[in-house]
Amino acid sequence: MAFDRARFTRACGLSELEEDTPKRVELDGTPISVVYTEGEVFAINDICSHANVSLSEGEVEDCQIECWLHGSAFDLRTGKPSGLPATRPVPVYPVKIEGDDVLVSLFQES
Repeated sequence: MAFDRARFTRACGLSELEEDTPKRVELDGTPISVVYTEGEVFAINDICSHANVSLSEGEVEDCQIECWLHGSAFDLRTGKPSGLPATRPVPVYPVKIEGDDVLVSLFQES
């Protein structure tokens, strides 16, 4: 798996996350939404692929984050949209937890 080559950066503290409440962070100029839900932490690009708005302002349910503007929801595991109007996925990023640190890698496998 590519995690060995990935460079992980601290995104936030695990203790800073509230369940089902997205937290917007920026890593190397990339806006990321970090979400703790269903016992796991996910990192997904914070910009909706349909409209250029922040996903972290939306709601989280059933391991999906919903765009507040038009209602498209994206799977936090894959970034794939579950319905219209979005048709393109958004990037998701590997996450590691070390103590209270949530570490995210912007590296993506091709």
